Parts: sequence; structure tokens; C-alpha cells
Amino acid sequence: MPQFFLGVDGGQSSTTAVIGNRHGEIVGWATSGPCNHVGAAEGRPKFLRVMRECLGQAAERAGLNPDRPVFEAACLGMSGGPDDKAGLMHELLEARHLEVTHDGQIALAGATGGAPGIIVIAGTGSISFGENKQGETARAGGWGYIFGDEGGGFGIARQALRAILREHEGWGPRTALTPALLEATETTNANQLLHAFYTADWPRSRVAKLARVVTTIAEQGDPVALDILRGEAQSLAMFGTAVRHQLWSDEAMEPIKVAWIGGVFASQILLQRFCELVEIDERVHAAPPEHSPAVGALILAWRSAGLHLNPGPVPGIKV
Repeated sequence: MPQFFLGVDGGQSSTTAVIGNRHGEIVGWATSGPCNHVGAAEGRPKFLRVMRECLGQAAERAGLNPDRPVFEAACLGMSGGPDDKAGLMHELLEARHLEVTHDGQIALAGATGGAPGIIVIAGTGSISFGENKQGETARAGGWGYIFGDEGGGFGIARQALRAILREHEGWGPRTALTPALLEATETTNANQLLHAFYTADWPRSRVAKLARVVTTIAEQGDPVALDILRGEAQSLAMFGTAVRHQLWSDEAMEPIKVAWIGGVFASQILLQRFCELVEIDERVHAAPPEHSPAVGALILAWRSAGLHLNPGPVPGIKV
């Protein structure tokens, strides 16, 4: 009987399931809606509905029973942590080896192809996570928009707003960020812009998208915008360096891969500065991720069954 393996990336924006065989080939995949926190009133039925839909579509594509697929091993990485979701998986599938873990673990496995290394994630927020060859793990950042998230999209937009307020009050330099962000938010002055960000019309995810405006103004040579991006790149590099110090000694000579993940790194100004800083250590090589977190979960499923496989590029599955 053929043996199949499952990897799932269950996030708050979407859920992706990937099925592979024991030869390292991807035979089925599907994407569905978000897996929200199970603790919410509607959370449990929504979680089960989304997971059934996603697993069923992937299983059907792989030629498996879509109602209750059977796997040799399955690994599921869940945003918000695994504790409230692990028990529900037995309602959805059968697996000899079943692991439910956090999203950082599968993102790292995907980024490095299952090898030791470090990821630095910068989307709306930011975090770094790593694992060495001894299987020890460490993290830095990821403390949310109040106490952390330096280098994330929200953090960049927050720094831009502070620069606009300093100009508005006369104790900061003039910056092209002011007219650009007023136009992007359809506000008329700094005071109105500040108060808009405290309303339900501007959730953190929407504010974070204004980081693209900061990048555009920096590319036009605005010194304030340039300083913001370079400063936030330094924060992201520090997260990665902090994880490296926790997991690798200064005497270790092995190469260390640091992969960047997230929309913030679309800024070439920020990415270039980030790479320069993390590669000050000659052992470190900064690179984009090899695979998506969902494929990372599949790699971990293979590993739990004693198979050390790394698929080639997967058509239809975004990194």
C-alpha cells in the first residue's frame, strides 16, 4: 500500500495542505481560508470546516479518500500555537506519526529544506527563529505591536508617522513622507492622520501596508525614509544575530544560513542593508527561502518517519 505524508500551514490568512509520497514527490495540494483561533466562540466549527475543505481537496488531487485520508506521517504548523488544535486533528485524518507544532518551526524547515539555520520573518510584525544541528531552538522578537515588531510593516509605518509628527511640531526635518502618507490615507494633516490610525478603519494589517509608501519615498532619495528603512533593517538583523548567539558558539566553524521571509523584504533598500549586517559574520549566508512553510511541514512529516527528503521546486505552491 502506498505511503503518503502530509504537511499543513494553518494561518490566519490562509491554510495550505501539501501531500507527498515516500520518493520526495508532491502529489497533491490545496489552499483554503484561514484557521482562526479555536478558543473563539465560532472557532472550533470554522477550524474543522476549513481543514476538511483543504485536506479534502488535496487528498482528492493525490488520489486519496477525501473524507478521511490516511497518512504515514503528518505535520501541521499552526498560527497561534498548537495546544488548542492538536486534539481536533484526529477528527479529520489518520496518521501513524502526527505532530502539531507552531508556524515558526515549519517556516524554518521550508526555508532551509530541513537543514539547521535561522529565519527572520517580517510581515505585519516580525520574529526570528532558529535551530542548530543538535536540534536546539531559539527565538528573538515576536512580542507584538505594543512591545516589539521592530522591522515589521506596522513598525515601519509607525516610524514614518513619528517622523511626520516631528515635522508637524517643528522639531524634525521636512520629509516627503508627509504628503505621500496624507495622500495614501486620504487625510489632510498629521493630526488627522494620527487619529485615523486609532480607528477601526485602520487595523494593524492595513497600517502595515503603508510600509510600501515608505519604500517608494526612500527610493526617491528622501533621507528620513532611507533612515527608517535602514534602521528597521538593523533591528531585523539584530533578531537574527541574537538567535545565532543563542545556538552557535563563536568557535563553531559551520556555515549558517539566514533566510528572510515576508513582504517587508520586497524593499531592496531594507533587504540590502539586512544582508550586509547579518553577513558581517563570515559564517553567515543570507538567502531567500527554498520552500513555503507548507512544504516545510511536509519535510518535517517525512523526517518523523525517518525520511530525509527535500523536494525540488513545486509548481503551484508559492514560496
